[in-house]
Amino acid sequence: MPTALTASAAFASWLEHPVVQAPMAGGPSCPELAAAVCGAGGLGFLAAGLTTPEAMREEIGRLRELTGRPFGVNLFVPQPGGGFEAQAAVAAYRERLAGEAARYGTEPGQAGPDGRDAYEAKLAALLDDPVPLVSFTFGCPPREVLAELARAGSLTAVTVTSAAEARASAEAGADLLCVQGVEAGGHRSTHRDDPGEAGPGAGTGLLTLLAQVRDAVSLPLVAAGGLMRGEQIAAVLAAGAVAAQLGTAFLACPESGAHPLHKRALTDPAFTRTELTRAFTGRPARGLVNRFMAEHGPHAPAAYPQVQQVTAPLRRAAAAAGDPQALPLWAGQGHRLVRPLPAAELVGVLAGELAAARAALAAGRPA
Repeated sequence: MPTALTASAAFASWLEHPVVQAPMAGGPSCPELAAAVCGAGGLGFLAAGLTTPEAMREEIGRLRELTGRPFGVNLFVPQPGGGFEAQAAVAAYRERLAGEAARYGTEPGQAGPDGRDAYEAKLAALLDDPVPLVSFTFGCPPREVLAELARAGSLTAVTVTSAAEARASAEAGADLLCVQGVEAGGHRSTHRDDPGEAGPGAGTGLLTLLAQVRDAVSLPLVAAGGLMRGEQIAAVLAAGAVAAQLGTAFLACPESGAHPLHKRALTDPAFTRTELTRAFTGRPARGLVNRFMAEHGPHAPAAYPQVQQVTAPLRRAAAAAGDPQALPLWAGQGHRLVRPLPAAELVGVLAGELAAARAALAAGRPA
Protein backbone atom coordinates (compact mmCIF):
# COMPACT_ATOMS: atom_id res chain seq x y z
CA MET A 1 0.00 0.00 0.00
CA PRO A 2 1.40 3.45 -0.86
CA THR A 3 2.74 5.57 1.99
CA ALA A 4 1.40 9.10 2.44
CA LEU A 5 4.60 10.39 0.84
CA THR A 6 4.42 8.15 -2.24
CA ALA A 7 0.67 8.75 -2.60
CA SER A 8 1.25 12.48 -2.48
CA ALA A 9 4.05 12.26 -5.05
CA ALA A 10 1.96 10.08 -7.37
CA PHE A 11 -1.04 12.38 -7.11
CA ALA A 12 1.07 15.50 -7.66
CA SER A 13 2.66 13.94 -10.75
CA TRP A 14 -0.78 13.75 -12.38
CA LEU A 15 -1.42 17.48 -12.02
CA GLU A 16 0.03 20.24 -14.13
CA HIS A 17 -2.37 22.52 -12.25
CA PRO A 18 -3.75 21.80 -8.74
CA VAL A 19 -7.33 21.67 -10.04
CA VAL A 20 -9.64 18.69 -9.55
CA GLN A 21 -13.07 18.57 -11.21
CA ALA A 22 -15.49 17.26 -8.60
CA PRO A 23 -17.48 14.08 -9.20
CA MET A 24 -21.08 15.31 -9.53
CA ALA A 25 -23.56 12.44 -9.66
CA GLY A 26 -26.66 12.46 -11.79
CA GLY A 27 -25.10 13.50 -15.10
CA PRO A 28 -22.85 16.58 -14.82
CA SER A 29 -19.54 14.69 -14.50
CA CYS A 30 -19.62 13.02 -17.89
CA PRO A 31 -16.60 11.64 -19.79
CA GLU A 32 -16.41 14.72 -22.02
CA LEU A 33 -16.07 17.06 -19.05
CA ALA A 34 -13.55 14.85 -17.25
CA ALA A 35 -11.46 14.43 -20.41
CA ALA A 36 -11.36 18.16 -21.05
CA VAL A 37 -10.13 18.85 -17.52
CA CYS A 38 -7.54 16.07 -17.72
CA GLY A 39 -6.31 17.35 -21.07
CA ALA A 40 -5.85 20.84 -19.63
CA GLY A 41 -3.61 19.58 -16.84
CA GLY A 42 -6.15 19.05 -14.07
CA LEU A 43 -7.76 15.87 -12.78
CA GLY A 44 -11.17 14.88 -14.13
CA PHE A 45 -13.64 12.67 -12.29
CA LEU A 46 -16.50 10.38 -13.20
CA ALA A 47 -19.37 10.05 -10.72
CA ALA A 48 -20.53 6.44 -10.42
CA GLY A 49 -23.04 7.13 -7.67
CA LEU A 50 -26.61 6.71 -8.99
CA THR A 51 -25.43 4.83 -12.11
CA THR A 52 -25.47 1.13 -12.88
CA PRO A 53 -22.24 -0.88 -13.00
CA GLU A 54 -22.73 -1.25 -16.75
CA ALA A 55 -23.06 2.51 -17.22
CA MET A 56 -19.97 3.07 -15.08
CA ARG A 57 -17.94 0.69 -17.25
CA GLU A 58 -19.18 2.40 -20.41
CA GLU A 59 -18.24 5.84 -19.09
CA ILE A 60 -14.78 4.64 -18.07
CA GLY A 61 -14.28 3.17 -21.54
CA ARG A 62 -15.42 6.39 -23.19
CA LEU A 63 -13.13 8.49 -20.98
CA ARG A 64 -10.16 6.30 -21.86
CA GLU A 65 -10.91 6.86 -25.52
CA LEU A 66 -10.87 10.62 -24.94
CA THR A 67 -7.75 10.90 -22.77
CA GLY A 68 -4.69 8.93 -21.77
CA ARG A 69 -4.21 10.97 -18.60
CA PRO A 70 -5.05 9.81 -15.04
CA PHE A 71 -8.61 10.29 -13.80
CA GLY A 72 -10.81 9.35 -10.86
CA VAL A 73 -14.07 7.48 -10.28
CA ASN A 74 -16.29 8.22 -7.28
CA LEU A 75 -18.55 5.75 -5.44
CA PHE A 76 -21.27 6.28 -2.85
CA VAL A 77 -20.69 4.18 0.26
CA PRO A 78 -23.90 2.22 1.08
CA GLN A 79 -26.28 3.80 3.54
CA PRO A 80 -27.93 1.90 6.40
CA GLY A 81 -31.56 1.03 5.84
CA GLY A 82 -34.22 2.81 7.87
CA GLY A 83 -36.47 1.08 10.35
CA PHE A 84 -40.22 1.20 10.64
CA GLU A 85 -40.20 4.86 11.74
CA ALA A 86 -38.20 5.88 8.68
CA GLN A 87 -40.52 3.91 6.39
CA ALA A 88 -43.53 5.64 7.93
CA ALA A 89 -41.89 9.06 7.53
CA VAL A 90 -41.14 8.36 3.85
CA ALA A 91 -44.73 7.22 3.28
CA ALA A 92 -46.02 10.42 4.87
CA TYR A 93 -43.69 12.51 2.72
CA ARG A 94 -44.91 10.70 -0.39
CA GLU A 95 -48.49 11.61 0.53
CA ARG A 96 -47.42 15.20 1.04
CA LEU A 97 -46.23 15.29 -2.59
CA ALA A 98 -49.70 14.58 -3.99
CA GLY A 99 -49.98 18.21 -5.08
CA GLU A 100 -46.71 17.92 -7.01
CA ALA A 101 -48.02 14.79 -8.69
CA ALA A 102 -51.12 16.67 -9.84
CA ARG A 103 -49.03 19.64 -11.00
CA TYR A 104 -46.74 17.52 -13.20
CA GLY A 105 -49.14 14.76 -14.18
CA THR A 106 -47.18 11.89 -12.68
CA GLU A 107 -47.16 9.83 -9.51
CA PRO A 108 -44.36 9.94 -6.93
CA GLY A 109 -42.05 6.95 -7.02
CA GLN A 110 -42.10 4.01 -4.67
CA ALA A 111 -39.37 3.82 -2.03
CA GLY A 112 -37.41 0.59 -2.05
CA PRO A 113 -35.46 -0.96 0.81
CA ASP A 114 -32.09 -1.08 -0.97
CA GLY A 115 -29.64 1.74 -0.37
CA ARG A 116 -26.57 -0.06 -1.68
CA ASP A 117 -26.50 1.51 -5.17
CA ALA A 118 -25.02 -1.72 -6.68
CA TYR A 119 -21.94 -0.84 -4.65
CA GLU A 120 -20.40 -4.31 -4.53
CA ALA A 121 -20.74 -4.79 -8.29
CA LYS A 122 -19.10 -1.43 -8.96
CA LEU A 123 -16.24 -2.25 -6.60
CA ALA A 124 -15.74 -5.59 -8.32
CA ALA A 125 -15.61 -3.85 -11.71
CA LEU A 126 -12.99 -1.39 -10.46
CA LEU A 127 -10.90 -4.21 -9.03
CA ASP A 128 -11.17 -6.13 -12.29
CA ASP A 129 -10.32 -3.10 -14.43
CA PRO A 130 -8.50 -0.60 -12.16
CA VAL A 131 -8.53 3.16 -12.60
CA PRO A 132 -5.89 5.57 -11.24
CA LEU A 133 -7.99 6.97 -8.38
CA VAL A 134 -11.13 5.74 -6.60
CA SER A 135 -12.85 8.13 -4.20
CA PHE A 136 -15.67 7.55 -1.75
CA THR A 137 -18.55 9.71 -0.56
CA PHE A 138 -20.90 9.20 2.43
CA GLY A 139 -18.40 7.09 4.35
CA CYS A 140 -15.13 5.23 4.44
CA PRO A 141 -14.88 1.62 3.26
CA PRO A 142 -13.30 -1.01 5.51
CA ARG A 143 -9.53 -1.34 5.54
CA GLU A 144 -9.65 -4.54 3.46
CA VAL A 145 -11.50 -2.78 0.61
CA LEU A 146 -8.96 0.05 0.46
CA ALA A 147 -6.15 -2.51 0.60
CA GLU A 148 -7.65 -4.46 -2.31
CA LEU A 149 -7.84 -1.31 -4.41
CA ALA A 150 -4.24 -0.49 -3.52
CA ARG A 151 -3.11 -3.95 -4.60
CA ALA A 152 -4.96 -3.43 -7.87
CA GLY A 153 -2.96 -0.25 -8.44
CA SER A 154 -5.51 2.45 -7.54
CA LEU A 155 -4.98 5.32 -5.15
CA THR A 156 -7.93 5.87 -2.82
CA ALA A 157 -9.51 9.04 -1.48
CA VAL A 158 -12.25 9.51 1.10
CA THR A 159 -14.34 12.67 1.40
CA VAL A 160 -14.50 13.96 4.98
CA THR A 161 -16.35 16.74 6.77
CA SER A 162 -14.70 16.56 10.21
CA ALA A 163 -11.41 15.75 11.90
CA ALA A 164 -12.96 12.58 13.36
CA GLU A 165 -13.90 11.33 9.89
CA ALA A 166 -10.39 12.20 8.70
CA ARG A 167 -8.76 10.18 11.47
CA ALA A 168 -10.99 7.17 10.83
CA SER A 169 -10.24 7.31 7.09
CA ALA A 170 -6.50 7.58 7.69
CA GLU A 171 -6.63 4.60 10.04
CA ALA A 172 -8.51 2.60 7.40
CA GLY A 173 -5.71 3.20 4.89
CA ALA A 174 -6.95 5.97 2.58
CA ASP A 175 -4.20 7.56 0.48
CA LEU A 176 -5.79 11.00 0.18
CA LEU A 177 -8.60 12.94 1.81
CA CYS A 178 -11.02 15.31 0.14
CA VAL A 179 -11.92 17.89 2.80
CA GLN A 180 -15.43 19.21 2.10
CA GLY A 181 -16.48 22.49 3.67
CA VAL A 182 -20.11 23.33 4.26
CA GLU A 183 -19.97 25.83 1.37
CA ALA A 184 -19.94 22.97 -1.15
CA GLY A 185 -22.79 22.37 -3.56
CA GLY A 186 -24.54 19.02 -3.74
CA HIS A 187 -24.63 16.42 -1.02
CA ARG A 188 -22.89 16.82 2.30
CA SER A 189 -20.43 13.95 2.50
CA THR A 190 -20.85 13.25 6.20
CA HIS A 191 -20.16 9.63 7.15
CA ARG A 192 -23.15 9.59 9.47
CA ASP A 193 -26.31 11.43 8.51
CA ASP A 194 -27.03 13.50 11.60
CA PRO A 195 -30.54 15.01 11.46
CA GLY A 196 -28.99 18.36 12.36
CA GLU A 197 -26.87 18.40 9.22
CA ALA A 198 -29.58 20.10 7.18
CA GLY A 199 -30.38 22.79 9.71
CA PRO A 200 -29.11 26.34 10.13
CA GLY A 201 -25.47 26.48 11.17
CA ALA A 202 -24.78 22.90 10.08
CA GLY A 203 -21.22 22.04 9.13
CA THR A 204 -17.83 23.76 9.22
CA GLY A 205 -16.39 26.23 6.72
CA LEU A 206 -13.59 25.02 4.47
CA LEU A 207 -10.63 27.00 5.81
CA THR A 208 -11.41 26.14 9.43
CA LEU A 209 -12.03 22.51 8.51
CA LEU A 210 -8.73 22.31 6.61
CA ALA A 211 -6.86 23.48 9.70
CA GLN A 212 -8.65 20.95 11.90
CA VAL A 213 -8.00 18.06 9.53
CA ARG A 214 -4.39 19.09 8.93
CA ASP A 215 -3.82 18.91 12.70
CA ALA A 216 -5.48 15.50 12.87
CA VAL A 217 -3.77 13.57 10.03
CA SER A 218 -0.70 13.69 7.81
CA LEU A 219 -2.35 12.59 4.55
CA PRO A 220 -2.47 14.78 1.42
CA LEU A 221 -5.59 16.95 1.45
CA VAL A 222 -7.74 18.12 -1.45
CA ALA A 223 -9.92 21.10 -0.51
CA ALA A 224 -13.56 21.38 -1.66
CA GLY A 225 -16.34 23.82 -0.97
CA GLY A 226 -17.41 27.00 -2.74
CA LEU A 227 -14.17 27.43 -4.73
CA MET A 228 -14.65 29.39 -7.96
CA ARG A 229 -11.52 31.51 -8.51
CA GLY A 230 -7.77 31.04 -8.63
CA GLU A 231 -7.34 33.33 -5.64
CA GLN A 232 -9.41 30.91 -3.56
CA ILE A 233 -7.25 28.03 -4.77
CA ALA A 234 -4.19 29.97 -3.59
CA ALA A 235 -5.84 30.34 -0.17
CA VAL A 236 -6.53 26.63 0.31
CA LEU A 237 -3.03 25.70 -0.91
CA ALA A 238 -1.61 28.13 1.67
CA ALA A 239 -3.83 26.44 4.27
CA GLY A 240 -2.25 23.05 3.59
CA ALA A 241 -4.13 21.49 0.69
CA VAL A 242 -2.26 19.94 -2.24
CA ALA A 243 -5.07 20.70 -4.70
CA ALA A 244 -8.52 22.25 -4.93
CA GLN A 245 -11.66 20.39 -6.03
CA LEU A 246 -14.26 22.47 -7.88
CA GLY A 247 -17.75 21.31 -8.81
CA THR A 248 -20.10 24.25 -9.32
CA ALA A 249 -17.37 26.08 -11.25
CA PHE A 250 -17.54 23.38 -13.95
CA LEU A 251 -21.33 22.94 -14.02
CA ALA A 252 -21.91 25.60 -16.68
CA CYS A 253 -19.15 24.40 -19.02
CA PRO A 254 -20.46 23.27 -22.42
CA GLU A 255 -19.00 19.78 -21.81
CA SER A 256 -20.89 19.39 -18.53
CA GLY A 257 -23.79 16.95 -18.58
CA ALA A 258 -25.89 19.15 -16.28
CA HIS A 259 -29.41 19.91 -17.49
CA PRO A 260 -29.68 23.25 -19.37
CA LEU A 261 -32.20 24.44 -16.77
CA HIS A 262 -29.63 23.80 -14.06
CA LYS A 263 -26.89 25.65 -15.94
CA ARG A 264 -29.09 28.70 -16.53
CA ALA A 265 -30.28 28.80 -12.93
CA LEU A 266 -26.74 29.35 -11.62
CA THR A 267 -26.83 32.98 -12.74
CA ASP A 268 -30.60 33.52 -13.00
CA PRO A 269 -31.62 36.47 -10.79
CA ALA A 270 -34.65 34.43 -9.72
CA PHE A 271 -32.33 32.17 -7.71
CA THR A 272 -30.37 34.28 -5.28
CA ARG A 273 -29.22 31.96 -2.51
CA THR A 274 -28.43 28.40 -1.55
CA GLU A 275 -29.49 26.26 1.39
CA LEU A 276 -29.00 22.74 2.66
CA THR A 277 -32.09 20.60 2.13
CA ARG A 278 -33.37 17.02 2.27
CA ALA A 279 -36.29 17.83 -0.01
CA PHE A 280 -35.09 15.92 -3.07
CA THR A 281 -33.06 12.99 -1.74
CA GLY A 282 -33.47 12.65 2.02
CA ARG A 283 -29.83 13.56 2.60
CA PRO A 284 -28.60 17.10 3.21
CA ALA A 285 -27.48 18.76 -0.01
CA ARG A 286 -26.81 22.38 -0.93
CA GLY A 287 -28.76 23.83 -3.81
CA LEU A 288 -30.42 26.96 -5.13
CA VAL A 289 -33.58 27.68 -3.19
CA ASN A 290 -36.61 27.06 -5.41
CA ARG A 291 -40.30 26.43 -4.79
CA PHE A 292 -40.01 22.70 -4.15
CA MET A 293 -37.19 23.17 -1.65
CA ALA A 294 -38.99 25.95 0.19
CA GLU A 295 -42.31 24.11 0.42
CA HIS A 296 -41.13 20.59 1.16
CA GLY A 297 -37.63 20.84 2.62
CA PRO A 298 -38.78 21.38 6.22
CA HIS A 299 -40.89 18.19 6.02
CA ALA A 300 -38.47 15.82 4.26
CA PRO A 301 -37.27 12.94 6.44
CA ALA A 302 -33.67 11.80 6.84
CA ALA A 303 -34.08 8.83 4.52
CA TYR A 304 -31.64 8.36 1.64
CA PRO A 305 -32.09 7.01 -0.99
CA GLN A 306 -35.78 6.44 -0.31
CA VAL A 307 -36.73 10.12 -0.67
CA GLN A 308 -34.71 10.27 -3.87
CA GLN A 309 -36.69 7.31 -5.21
CA VAL A 310 -39.97 8.99 -4.27
CA THR A 311 -39.13 12.32 -5.95
CA ALA A 312 -37.49 10.87 -9.09
CA PRO A 313 -40.62 10.85 -11.32
CA LEU A 314 -41.53 14.36 -10.20
CA ARG A 315 -38.04 15.64 -11.01
CA ARG A 316 -38.12 14.03 -14.45
CA ALA A 317 -41.56 15.51 -15.17
CA ALA A 318 -40.46 18.98 -14.06
CA ALA A 319 -37.42 18.79 -16.34
CA ALA A 320 -39.59 17.70 -19.26
CA ALA A 321 -41.91 20.64 -18.55
CA GLY A 322 -39.00 23.08 -18.50
CA ASP A 323 -39.72 24.01 -14.88
CA PRO A 324 -36.64 24.53 -12.67
CA GLN A 325 -38.81 25.08 -9.59
CA ALA A 326 -38.98 21.34 -8.86
CA LEU A 327 -35.44 20.37 -9.84
CA PRO A 328 -32.52 19.84 -7.48
CA LEU A 329 -30.39 22.79 -8.58
CA TRP A 330 -27.26 21.77 -6.69
CA ALA A 331 -24.82 24.66 -6.31
CA GLY A 332 -22.14 25.88 -3.94
CA GLN A 333 -22.23 29.21 -2.19
CA GLY A 334 -20.09 30.80 -4.93
CA HIS A 335 -22.49 29.93 -7.76
CA ARG A 336 -22.92 33.51 -8.98
CA LEU A 337 -19.20 33.51 -9.88
CA VAL A 338 -19.68 30.71 -12.42
CA ARG A 339 -18.16 31.21 -15.88
CA PRO A 340 -19.66 29.26 -18.82
CA LEU A 341 -16.29 28.64 -20.46
CA PRO A 342 -15.07 25.45 -22.15
CA ALA A 343 -13.60 23.30 -19.40
CA ALA A 344 -10.02 23.40 -20.70
CA GLU A 345 -10.19 27.18 -20.98
CA LEU A 346 -11.57 27.42 -17.45
CA VAL A 347 -8.67 25.34 -16.08
CA GLY A 348 -6.28 27.72 -17.85
CA VAL A 349 -8.02 30.79 -16.42
CA LEU A 350 -7.93 29.30 -12.91
CA ALA A 351 -4.22 28.51 -13.29
CA GLY A 352 -3.55 32.07 -14.43
CA GLU A 353 -5.46 33.52 -11.49
CA LEU A 354 -3.59 31.22 -9.12
CA ALA A 355 -0.22 32.32 -10.51
CA ALA A 356 -1.22 35.98 -10.25
CA ALA A 357 -2.39 35.53 -6.65
CA ARG A 358 0.86 33.84 -5.67
CA ALA A 359 2.88 36.60 -7.32
CA ALA A 360 0.86 39.28 -5.56
CA LEU A 361 1.33 37.62 -2.20
CA ALA A 362 5.06 37.23 -2.78
CA ALA A 363 5.27 40.93 -3.60
CA GLY A 364 3.21 41.91 -0.58
CA ARG A 365 0.29 43.14 -2.69
CA PRO A 366 -3.39 42.27 -2.29
CA ALA A 367 -4.32 39.34 -4.54
